[in-house]
Amino acid sequence: MILNLSSGNYHRNIRSSCFNSSTVLSLNPEQIDHIQSHARDCYPQECCGLMLGHIVDVGGELQKTLLGLYTTDNAWDSASESIDAQASEQTLTANRRYWIAPQDLFNAQKYARTQGWDIIGVYHSHPNHEAVPSECDRNWAWPQYSYVIVAVNNGVPHDFRSWMLDAQQQFRSEPVTVSASAVASPLETDI
Repeated sequence: MILNLSSGNYHRNIRSSCFNSSTVLSLNPEQIDHIQSHARDCYPQECCGLMLGHIVDVGGELQKTLLGLYTTDNAWDSASESIDAQASEQTLTANRRYWIAPQDLFNAQKYARTQGWDIIGVYHSHPNHEAVPSECDRNWAWPQYSYVIVAVNNGVPHDFRSWMLDAQQQFRSEPVTVSASAVASPLETDI
């Protein structure tokens, strides 16, 4: 079950409908600019943050509306020793991986509750790589979340895509609707 914090009600069908419905992520140009700016500022490391808003099941379609962005630091380097990372011949650093610290996740959830929102997804960048999920991204993903990836080549963001896990635990492209009607509200992490 997923707790819809905006209404205080339990929505039993949201998690199961993740696999059986189409989804659309709605956001506005300012939110895209904020994510891309964060990616540019963090280059050559991966940026990361949380997307806050609402998920509503409307006739079998999950409609996700982004209402706030919770920017976080990439904590991969400080957490990598305690993370059960996949065996790899290359050294995994914040240039190739991201990690959102548990305290940041807790603070974002706490803030979302005060606004009547949920965490609806995660965003991060892929420096000098495509905006396509890696195997590591897939292994750490949760089915109900949107995963926005921004490709950044030589410090310039150039591709913005959203993904979601399907019933076979594989990423599929998630449509993105850009609308001027959504509310932009990048958040400070000092909450």
